[in-house]
Amino acid sequence: MKVFFYVQHLLGIGHLKRAATLAQALRAAGFQVVLVSGGAPVSGIAVDVQLSPASAADAKFKTLLDDSGRPVDEEWKRGRAAALLDVWRALRADVLLVELFPFGRRQMRFELMPLLEDARRLAPRPLVVCSVRDLLQPRPDREQETAELATRFFDRILVHGDPRLASFERTFGSARTLEGRLHYTGYVVAPAASPAAAAAEVLVSAGGGAVGRRLLETAIAAREHTLLRGSTWRLLAGLNCSAADFRELGREAKPGIVLERSRADFQELLASCALSVSQA
Repeated sequence: MKVFFYVQHLLGIGHLKRAATLAQALRAAGFQVVLVSGGAPVSGIAVDVQLSPASAADAKFKTLLDDSGRPVDEEWKRGRAAALLDVWRALRADVLLVELFPFGRRQMRFELMPLLEDARRLAPRPLVVCSVRDLLQPRPDREQETAELATRFFDRILVHGDPRLASFERTFGSARTLEGRLHYTGYVVAPAASPAAAAAEVLVSAGGGAVGRRLLETAIAAREHTLLRGSTWRLLAGLNCSAADFRELGREAKPGIVLERSRADFQELLASCALSVSQA
């Protein structure tokens, strides 16, 4: 069975990381997966199709930038929408799996609506599935529209979480209108490895790193005032932390603080550290 998996990360890399982990698990289960990314390439995360990259200008997510840092125009959008449709039509997938939309990524409607409309017209019609995290940025004014889009275009909504910890309804009040479509999958993580030798460390992680400098500066300043000031503090600035910010953080870091961009064994460090501090 062929799965066409669309993902667009705009600021951090968590969306892409989760999608890649899901794609790997689907392949292991026997599915043929084509992972299509619309965000900037990330070292260590392989995708099958790389569209012309787009990113957000800032944490407000209102302005899309191309790979040269310029705001995208209508011609750019038409070109990317056409490229996405070309890949979709060439694959003839059995499943269309879309990350986050319509619960987010409204900026990408220019290419996602044509994609969803095309899938809807096909016979036989592919299964259309949304992959979404458990906690969203609440947008009560958009919930009705979002629920209508989800009902119109999606057969299944896979919520990556556990309702015993945090239900989807907690940040999406219209979740009950999606009963029958909504399914919890549990949390998406890579297979567990042996614990890292970091049981005494404090792990401070800034995700992708585009907006993490303040967290890391606060951790550097707070260390000497905590009960764990004698422990090693490992700060992960993220692959998207600017070179200037990384240098400045390195200058501010005191003995006992290890500054790195990322770690391939992050999950193991997280499982074995004394304390983890990260962005919400």
